[in-house]
Amino acid sequence: MKKTYIIHVNGERYEVTVEEKKEVGGGVEVVAAPAAASSAAQAAAGSTVAASPAPAPSAAPAGGGGDIVTVPLPGKVVAVKVKAGSTVKKGQVLVVLEAMKMENEIVAPRDGTVKEVYVSEGASVNVGQPLVSIN
Repeated sequence: MKKTYIIHVNGERYEVTVEEKKEVGGGVEVVAAPAAASSAAQAAAGSTVAASPAPAPSAAPAGGGGDIVTVPLPGKVVAVKVKAGSTVKKGQVLVVLEAMKMENEIVAPRDGTVKEVYVSEGASVNVGQPLVSIN
């Protein structure tokens, strides 16, 4: 039996087909079939969906010309590497987020100064929730 799922990652839509295989030792072995990406770029390249590193942080423009770095995937904050007033460089780690038993570094989208930190260590966070604002 085959089942098709639609998965969204960083705003990209992927269609994944999973099929059940024969019964092995009392359990069912499930194997993922090659996935077809719905994005035109990936379809044109003939690529399939594969495991990838954590998504990059998303930054939404805020009032006053600053950026708000938001949570790219749900998880738990394990470390906050900056505080209000800190100067940061593009790519510098702001927050370390544990999601799916992996630690993901959320980095600064640009150079700037940290205006505010919205989370603390140990906090559970959801997608889109603000982490840090940068001026």
